[in-house]
Parts: sequence; C-alpha cells; structure tokens
Amino acid sequence: MRRREFITLIGGAAASPLAARAQQPERVRRIGVLVPGLAADLEYQNRIAAFQQGLQGLGWIDGRNARIDYRWGGGDADRIRNYAAELVALAPDVIFAVASSAMGALQQVTRTVPIVFATVADPVGAGYVDSLARPGGNVTGFLLFEYGIAGKWLELLKQTVPAVTRAAVIRDPNTSPGIGQWAVIQAMAPSLGVELSLINIRDAAGIERDITAFARSPNSGLIVTGTPLATQHRELIIRQAGDHKLPAVYYERYFVVSGGLISYGPHMIDQYRRAAGYVDRILKGEKPADLPVQAPTKYELVINLKTAKALDIVVPPALLARADEVIE
Repeated sequence: MRRREFITLIGGAAASPLAARAQQPERVRRIGVLVPGLAADLEYQNRIAAFQQGLQGLGWIDGRNARIDYRWGGGDADRIRNYAAELVALAPDVIFAVASSAMGALQQVTRTVPIVFATVADPVGAGYVDSLARPGGNVTGFLLFEYGIAGKWLELLKQTVPAVTRAAVIRDPNTSPGIGQWAVIQAMAPSLGVELSLINIRDAAGIERDITAFARSPNSGLIVTGTPLATQHRELIIRQAGDHKLPAVYYERYFVVSGGLISYGPHMIDQYRRAAGYVDRILKGEKPADLPVQAPTKYELVINLKTAKALDIVVPPALLARADEVIE
C-alpha cells in the first residue's frame, strides 16, 4: 500500500467516529401529561395550551427535542388510575399532573419518576410532599390556593348582597381541601351574621336536590369551594343558582365566564405557564426534592354583570372598581 493511501485511510478512520458523533440528533426528552378532565373542555384546553407555550418558550418543542404524551381522564377515577400507570410505563423524564386526582393516581404507581403538579390544594396533607419548602421526594409543583381564601369568598358574598343571612357551602367532603375550606368559612360566619349549611357534592341528582331544598328560604346564597367535582358539574351548579335566584361566589374564573355571578381565585393560566418552568429545570438536571412548592402569585376577581342583572342584584361600585375583569 502506498504511503499516501495509508495516511488517507487512517485519517478517515479516525475522523469517522467524530463525524458520526457530530451528526447524532439531539436527545428527545419524554414528558407525560395527565389531565383529569375532558379533552373537549375548553378551559382545560386553554390551560394546557399555556403549558405548551411555556415549554416552547424555554426551547422544548414537541416532535423535535421533546415528545409529549397526553392522557385525559374525563372525570373517571378508574380511567385516571389506568392512564397514570400507562404514562409511568412509558418511562418519561418527567410527568405534569393536573389537580389532586391525577397526582394521587400517579403517586400510587411511582415514587421515582419526577412529577410536577399544578392546582393541588393541600400537597402536604395529602402526603405528596414532606413540606412546601422541602418537598423531599420525586414531587413538587404549584398550590391551587391556601385555605384562608375561603373566608374571602364569604366576605364577597356578604359584600355583594348584604341582605344574605344564609349560605350553603358546596364542597367535596372526601378531600382535605373540602374539610379545610369549610373550617375557615365556619370560623368567619358568626362575625358576618351568616348561618351556614353544607352541600356535600357527589352526583348531579344530589346537587339539584340539595340546592332546590336550600333555596326555599329567603336571603340565601351559595359558596362553591375548590373541588374537581364542582368543575365537573359547573354548568348544573350555575344553572341551579340562576333558576333559584341565588347569588353565588365561585373559586375560579371559568364559572363566571359560564354564567356565574362572581369569582375570586388564583390565575390558573399563570400556574400552568410556571409549571412549564419547573419541567424545564428538571429536564436540565434539577431534582423535584430541591424545588419548593410555590403558592399562587396572581389572584383575580371576576364579576358577571349580566348575571347580576338577571338576579336583580346591584353590585356595589366599590366592588366593581376592585374587579380584575367585568363581564357585561
């Protein structure tokens, strides 16, 4: 073999591994997303779109350097549990869990896959994390709200309709938020001169029956506390409040957009965008145990004047001036 040919051969052999490494595609990271609601729910679509936009803004593009696997539970507990196991079996780098129902299902099947949650009311009480400052395991995320906000809902009901002397509190009794929010409202009610009743939310028939029975007495109003069951049955609750002329305060904006009277709660879209930031940090090597659970930073007061007119309610000007959004 000639010397020149030998040098060329050796040089090519040495260069080829380097060239092969240089041409290797960027590693695709796998992200699971578990949503307990319906894929057709416009509100959930908007929230997930905010999460996707947050990821894109941080450089994670689905189909390029990320693969995002979505599972929608449709409000079915069995389906949510099955999808949780299915996502974990895909061996994702991180899972984004929406609400306690998704988070609880995932915790039953993995204690190692990193999980970022959003809109979970009591992650410490539910056992998802050791503490807010030091989660300690494979889970971190963003609080739905602190229980103290429940007192604000009662205050808003009284400020909107001072004549209210009775309030029914709609809650899920099988969750720690349902218990905690009720306790806060109970503590505040005597100072506002409001007598309380409980409506434990279970199914559509029960909601309709209990609201109808409660509405028979005058000077009554509703408080709808934070629970996935209220979200699932929101159209029925809003319709019942309207049919029985009950002023109602809700924990989230989409109730008011759908025809409810007034809401006060965290800015949900903001939470989903912020959750994308935690997913990004985990994909870049940080551990959930080292990322503190964060409380909401944005709250919004929303009032539907069309609904107020239908209920013959004149919303106080001072309350309107404080509103972040007025629907007319």
